[in-house]
Amino acid sequence: MADREEDRLFKEIDEELRQEQFAKLWQKYGNYVIGAAVLLIVGVAGYQAWHAYDLDRRAEQSALFATALRAVNEDKLTEASALLSKLTESGSSGYATLARLNLAAIKARAGKASEAAADYLAIAEDTKVDADLRNLALLQSVLHDAERGDPKTLSDRIAPLTGAASPWRHSAKELSALLAQRMGEKQRATQMFRELADDATAPAGVRARAAEMTAVLGG
Repeated sequence: MADREEDRLFKEIDEELRQEQFAKLWQKYGNYVIGAAVLLIVGVAGYQAWHAYDLDRRAEQSALFATALRAVNEDKLTEASALLSKLTESGSSGYATLARLNLAAIKARAGKASEAAADYLAIAEDTKVDADLRNLALLQSVLHDAERGDPKTLSDRIAPLTGAASPWRHSAKELSALLAQRMGEKQRATQMFRELADDATAPAGVRARAAEMTAVLGG
């Protein structure tokens, strides 16, 4: 029973993370084009030509990224991968990173979990990438390696993301609880699931799954 619940939880965490990551990433990066437009308005005359070019470039990248996401939603993964690969080579750092994250997600969707985990980990270890995106990639790398990798190594790797300041703390703690269960630490896993179930700041889906796992483990 607990094993079946684990498999289902990994799938649900993955789906929820996809929705959560885009909401949080949009909050941080969704103003790329707007920001460029504002700079055009307030910039001095000598910079107008550069800003116009920059705005066009960002608009082009935004359109390319949107087209790639539509291809993913339509299950045209080869087309999406080609578009995203183009962004990794010619896009700004923000769009290039988002493209890398989505290329890894496509591999996971295609059943290549190990390759996806390795790609996510490479992003997490890239010091040129924004810290929040690196942490998101780290979380995803652990998620896609959780059923095959060494649970102790993965638990140690994700531990920093469970802190109060981390925007990914609830998902990180949920994964930590599942990894604790894999290590046979039932009491620790139950305690973490119980804390999540009682955490009013946790997303509803996380709280519901944590309450269910607490009951499954007899907590």
